[in-house]
Amino acid sequence: MSARSHPAKLVTPAMLARWPFPDHGSDADKEVRGHVLVIGGSVETPGAVMLAAVAALRAGAGKLTVAVPATVAPGLAIAIPEARVIGLPLSNSGSFQTRGADKLAALADAVNAVVLGPGMLDAPASLVFVRSLLPLFQRSTVVLDAFAMGVVQQRPLDQPAVLTPHAGEMAKLAGLTKQAICDDPLNAALVAAHLWNTCVVLKGACTFIAQADGTTWCHKASTPGLATSGSGDTLAGLIGGLAARGLAPAVASAWGVSLHARAGALLSRRHGPLGFLARELSAEFPQLIHAASRRHRKTSATSGA
Repeated sequence: MSARSHPAKLVTPAMLARWPFPDHGSDADKEVRGHVLVIGGSVETPGAVMLAAVAALRAGAGKLTVAVPATVAPGLAIAIPEARVIGLPLSNSGSFQTRGADKLAALADAVNAVVLGPGMLDAPASLVFVRSLLPLFQRSTVVLDAFAMGVVQQRPLDQPAVLTPHAGEMAKLAGLTKQAICDDPLNAALVAAHLWNTCVVLKGACTFIAQADGTTWCHKASTPGLATSGSGDTLAGLIGGLAARGLAPAVASAWGVSLHARAGALLSRRHGPLGFLARELSAEFPQLIHAASRRHRKTSATSGA
């Protein structure tokens, strides 16, 4: 499969307008707007889960459950009072134990989207844990981030999923150099999506979104401040929240990348191009989603007239 025969379409406001956010109605309860489960973290990096979890709620998801190491669960429950927080057992090396999956099995039929990996340790045991979880959530959209993405090196996925690597992570997953990925990111994303049977969001100044069927998009943004710790965790949570609301994986990814970039642009104008924090991005999402929804309703009304 070659990128030359599958040129990337540019993600534009006009294109996104053809993919409106689900209208759940003014009387919809939280169950209707979807349930997100965020799994990850470690003793050293519990904040990554918090960033992803808050972003999922700011995307408009109705319910949030977080699963983190048992030792950090109480603190995270206080930090995110909107979430149900489940503590999972760790091994002596700090990795999640496979038996922790049993504590999440009861959620399998209730969860619409799973964000798996933010803050998780890079260890073989982590991948065993991730692989044990995937069959539980066959009917959910799974957003794989950070070290959880390594499961695709074992075998292609057989469920709706999104991978969110930057160039360095993609190089490791594909067995290539980072320079090779940077030289031809479109082809790297396209080949990976086809090989792993998933939607790939290859992050960069031009973020490429590729589907297994060869469809590709490119979102261009000049927001250097987004290259900061925690920014990717926030994007993963945002995509997961949009998927929970009912958007297909590629659509949730395109909207997520666009909203993430727009939020960064707003913060750049407010604080300067560098130095704003990843934790500040999520507060911008509701107004951006509301504005986009209003534009769609206005356009639809005009077209109908």
